Amino acid sequence: MPDKRRRRAAAPMAAEDGLLLLQSQALAEEEAAKRKGEMLTRFLKDKLAKEERNSTLNLHKLSTQWRAVLRETKDEELRQDIEILSQTFARVMDCKDGSLATDLEEAEEQHARALRSHLHNIDRLLQLQRSRLTCLEEGYSAQLEALKTEFEAERYGGKTRQQWHPLAIL
Repeated sequence: MPDKRRRRAAAPMAAEDGLLLLQSQALAEEEAAKRKGEMLTRFLKDKLAKEERNSTLNLHKLSTQWRAVLRETKDEELRQDIEILSQTFARVMDCKDGSLATDLEEAEEQHARALRSHLHNIDRLLQLQRSRLTCLEEGYSAQLEALKTEFEAERYGGKTRQQWHPLAIL
């Protein structure tokens, strides 16, 4: 009988051991599933972080390329604007040069007219001055002749009154 008790006792023990074994296996499976879930979560988080870094990097690359394209476009636009402004400036300068050339010609003509008028006036003044000088010279010559005649008349008229002697004057 003791064998029977052992068997009966062993049977519940074996059943208990089996249950414990099943529980430990279930616990081990649950822990393995939990570790597998955590590993999967960590893997997914790492993958998500990697994707976010790649996304940020790609977005940065895309922005850089887009800026380069915009810069090139703006560069072309500015070069065209500069070309247009350069041509406009050249046209304006040509107009100004033509206008200034015309103004310069007109100013030179005015200067030439003013110079001719001035020279004409100077010639008239010189002619007037010469005629006045001639009149003055003629007046002077006439007065000189009158004085000479008077002097001669007095000289010859005075000789008869007194003998003219060069020492008599002294």
